[in-house]
Amino acid sequence: MSFDIALTYRAGETQRQCTIRSDANLVAITGPSGVGKTTLLNCIAGLDRPLSGHIGIGEATLFDGSAGIDLPPERRRAGYVFQDLRLFPHRTVAANLAYGERREAHWMTRAEAFDFLGIVHLARRYPATLSGGEAKRVAIGRALLSAPKFLLLDEPLTSLDPARVEEILRLLERIRDELKLPTLLVSHTASEVERLAGEVVVMTAN
Repeated sequence: MSFDIALTYRAGETQRQCTIRSDANLVAITGPSGVGKTTLLNCIAGLDRPLSGHIGIGEATLFDGSAGIDLPPERRRAGYVFQDLRLFPHRTVAANLAYGERREAHWMTRAEAFDFLGIVHLARRYPATLSGGEAKRVAIGRALLSAPKFLLLDEPLTSLDPARVEEILRLLERIRDELKLPTLLVSHTASEVERLAGEVVVMTAN
């Protein structure tokens, strides 16, 4: 599956442009803080509307300003792992994973997700009791259970100690190599980008 993205969009008060054309399984997006990386992911997910351009992922056109195409978020089938994770504090891990699960898609069952992520022992716990690495795994699992066509990861390794970073890196490598799920990864960390990315897009403040 290929990424064919060329967008003009507004991040805060600034107009930004970004082009991503790649057949890599995992494309990293880097650049200084405030350059509009998260807003770019929101535009791709359908949470923000670009000013112009197009978003093509594989054979699907998700947005084309000139053709009047703008699919709603639920039809874009993006598995989005937000930087702040957005787990439901009042739901157990199992209930968080169940939220938004698309059972009819025959992509991955909840049991398979628990096994793949190594979090069976966390099923009855609540987010407030999880470590940073455990919470990241749950957020990634919830994204996988939505039967996504592609993943959007917004700085998934922030605020983790080195041991937890290595755990999540290995998990992301498995998603890239075993599930072969096309992924856009926002990251500031050079070692993370070098290890995971098949291609790198550098955004600048200019």
